[in-house]
Amino acid sequence: MLSRQALLRPARVLNTQVRTYAAAAAASSKVKPPVTLFGLDGTYATALYTAAVKTNALEPTAKSISSLGNLLAKDPKLASILETPTLSPADKSAIVAELQKSVGVSNETVKNFLATLAENNRLGLLPSVVAKFSELMSAARGEVEMVVTSAQPLDNKTLNRLESAVAKSPYVGSGKKLKVTNKVNADIIGGLVVEIGERTIDLSVSSKIAKMNKLLSEAL
Repeated sequence: MLSRQALLRPARVLNTQVRTYAAAAAASSKVKPPVTLFGLDGTYATALYTAAVKTNALEPTAKSISSLGNLLAKDPKLASILETPTLSPADKSAIVAELQKSVGVSNETVKNFLATLAENNRLGLLPSVVAKFSELMSAARGEVEMVVTSAQPLDNKTLNRLESAVAKSPYVGSGKKLKVTNKVNADIIGGLVVEIGERTIDLSVSSKIAKMNKLLSEAL
């Protein structure tokens, strides 16, 4: 876990040369992202993807961004530090240096990306940019994401059975790979909620109770 002291310790001020990733992405006519993303976080994610492709560093970049995502997930306080509006240039420089050190960032594309966020006062966007970049990589790899929400964590055997069943269904296109994620939400009480792309299959107990309550209220 990154402490505030570690993040805000004195460090070399960021290079004042502004790196405009968005402009680089827009100027590129040879690199076409696999999906179109919206919002400022989507613009940064697309620009990062474009820069990584142009420098033949897509997989190393994806690995570093994934590591940053894991770091952010493990340290909730980090996101609030990144969103602090009063960070000085030295603070932002220290944050960037600490992020790079913590996840072992070595490729220049990611270093420049982090520096760009800092210089543009957009470090607070990092969590959402990481998520949007993951969408781009999944699309580039031909992956279809399936999120299975359960009241309790599912074991690997159950997840594998679900993956095998869904992989053969029309929900997954030909030549696509299924990427399965298990999320836990005790509020669904029991059963499952399965999300595949833009489709949702709600087999939760809470959904069944809600439907029953609606039928009862309509009957009275």
